[in-house]
Amino acid sequence: MKLRVFLGVVFIIALVVIFYTLVGFAFGRSGRMERKIVVFKSGILNEPAREVLVKQFGGVKIKDLTLIDGMAVLLPPQAEEALVHQAGVLRIDDDIIVEALIKGGVAGKPAPPQPVESLPWGVNRIDADLAWGTSTGDPIKVAIIDTGIDLAHPDLKANIKGGYNAINPTKSPNDDNGHGTHVAGIVAAIDNEIGVIGVGPQIDLYAVKVLSRTGSGYLSDVIEGLDWAISNGMQVVNMSLGTNTDVQSFRDAVIRVSQAGIIQVAAAGNNSGGSVTYPAAYPEVIAVSATDSSDLIASFSSVGPEIDLAAPGVNIYSTYKGSTYKTLSGTSMASPHVAGTVADILATPARAPYDSNLNGVWEPSEVKAVLQATADDLGVVGFDNYYGYGLVDTEESVTGIQTNL
Repeated sequence: MKLRVFLGVVFIIALVVIFYTLVGFAFGRSGRMERKIVVFKSGILNEPAREVLVKQFGGVKIKDLTLIDGMAVLLPPQAEEALVHQAGVLRIDDDIIVEALIKGGVAGKPAPPQPVESLPWGVNRIDADLAWGTSTGDPIKVAIIDTGIDLAHPDLKANIKGGYNAINPTKSPNDDNGHGTHVAGIVAAIDNEIGVIGVGPQIDLYAVKVLSRTGSGYLSDVIEGLDWAISNGMQVVNMSLGTNTDVQSFRDAVIRVSQAGIIQVAAAGNNSGGSVTYPAAYPEVIAVSATDSSDLIASFSSVGPEIDLAAPGVNIYSTYKGSTYKTLSGTSMASPHVAGTVADILATPARAPYDSNLNGVWEPSEVKAVLQATADDLGVVGFDNYYGYGLVDTEESVTGIQTNL
């Protein structure tokens, strides 16, 4: 009797295995796979069960995305409609491409290694150097969510305190593109008699590599990078990257970063007067448009009601991969001017009238308020879709002392 029951159980298990093998074969037989983000309903399936479910429909797990309760997968196109209706699956998003927001590639040639130090016009224009008597950003942690950072760059390495490679966690977050290194230099190049000086020359930099050597990458890697930022106590993240596609998984990740108290700054996009890209368009993010040396909106800059601030973004000289320097343009260059300013603010005690809790500690909403109130108004009086509340003013935002344009 026991043997008969045992054989019956074995037979049922065999049928289940054969069934799901055939299902997986049916969905995966075409060989064509698409990158997707499967978001699960909370508390229904544990991690092993999620993997089994994905495999049953011919899918291959790439990585877990714990920040949004999801998983990046390779999935046969014909399997998506069936998988999304399974118990425990909330939705399936496209794992879209996100790109570095640089305009027109390189604008200029590599400078000779270790040139004599100069103050970049953008850092000078926002009066960052005038704030250093009060704050240099030490010891605020800023994550550069980008192509990585040149870890050996002599104008950066003393400020680089760590990082993560979301594309391949077994490798370092060293920059094989140059974009992330350029962004990092605007934030925190060291005052060391060579090259350039950043907005906050003593800010702690963290290289979070989510974009490849081509300057593009998958949304799932960006989400993982943001998750790393939360887990490792980052206080500011700069995202000089974007996409024109609004994906719910991206929005969910941004919301959770904000809920963790991290201030997010992002490039508005280079749509030449077109709409602001994501993540800058999300309300939890400080969106930054680009200006030139005449305080005019850059011809390439995205604009819209989501713009919070403007910052220099045309012909910006900064650090680059290979321990060199380059001049680049884009809202990618504008965003780190604001991220560096945020770090400089955070390194000082909160003050009236912005300290709503009267605790001397900056809350994200208080930082945003001081940035808006102290910005140098450009364009029409008050807020507008080109400059937001105006050009960021580091000195005034840090010291609280009114300055002239």
